[in-house]
Amino acid sequence: MKWQFTKGVHDIGSGCFAYLQPNGGWGYSNAGLITFEGGSMLIDTLVDRPLTREMLGALRRATPAAKRISTLLNTHAHPDHTNGNSLITGAEIIASEATAREMLAMENGPMKRLISHWQEFGEAGAFMHEVMGGVFELDGIPFTPPTRTFETDLTLNLGGKEIRMIKVGPAHTQGDTLTYIPADKIVFTGDILFHQVHPLLGMGSSSAWIAALELILSWDVEVVVPGHGPIADKNGVRGLRDYFVYLRDEAHKRFEAGMTFVEAARDISLDAFKGWPDEERVFSNVNALYREFGAQPAEFFDVLAIARAHRQARAGHGCSANCRH
Repeated sequence: MKWQFTKGVHDIGSGCFAYLQPNGGWGYSNAGLITFEGGSMLIDTLVDRPLTREMLGALRRATPAAKRISTLLNTHAHPDHTNGNSLITGAEIIASEATAREMLAMENGPMKRLISHWQEFGEAGAFMHEVMGGVFELDGIPFTPPTRTFETDLTLNLGGKEIRMIKVGPAHTQGDTLTYIPADKIVFTGDILFHQVHPLLGMGSSSAWIAALELILSWDVEVVVPGHGPIADKNGVRGLRDYFVYLRDEAHKRFEAGMTFVEAARDISLDAFKGWPDEERVFSNVNALYREFGAQPAEFFDVLAIARAHRQARAGHGCSANCRH
């Protein structure tokens, strides 16, 4: 690919831009800008307001159209794609209905408390502070929800450019949305594509996520802007699909053998994905797969247990040989 994985604005052609944040790990998401006659459409904001301001300044220096953002799409509900919404004044904010519901639930949910009151949660709280609360400015962010929602898909014609938004969640989240520009052969994926970064399945669905990746592969696409990681083409999409197929199959063998999700995650080799940041996410991903295999959520989906496993993996104990030390 001709694009380097460097921080900042990358011109991907046809009046479209990607904003990248290496290394693509916890909180360091990407965004996009689609320009057209008379203005522009922003794809996602960033995890806090200082980073979003920095991005907006860089986009405005790259193209005058960034000074006239009429539309903002939130690809999904996670804060690293929505926390800068309040800075996009005067714009229509679009998201799937499922994303809007999930944004509201997260605003009042346990994860926000885990980050803001991390001292109360031991090792799990310490992990969230290390990767999020202690890194970004997350206090006092105004809740800025969508002003327009859609159920399954929405097509806009902005300045003569056709822009299709297709809900493919639940995958990474309940309301994941792809933004496809057919004439330009460009797709902004949000977190449906983590490119050369370990994904986070969480409360999503591996089968729906694989189906979403297959949908992208069925399109006439040359440039794929991921939610995390470097700009990709279809080979990057295939790479994440292969990750999920492999992890699903390996986790199922261990589920059938009676291993706990922690034992299974420690046992599965990640050699084929060596060098991808955030290998500790294998614990969350295997936990989610166990739920899909029939494990009871109350027993197997425990945010604190997963966060503890993540921290232990980062510290270099309680994890496979592949986990980052």
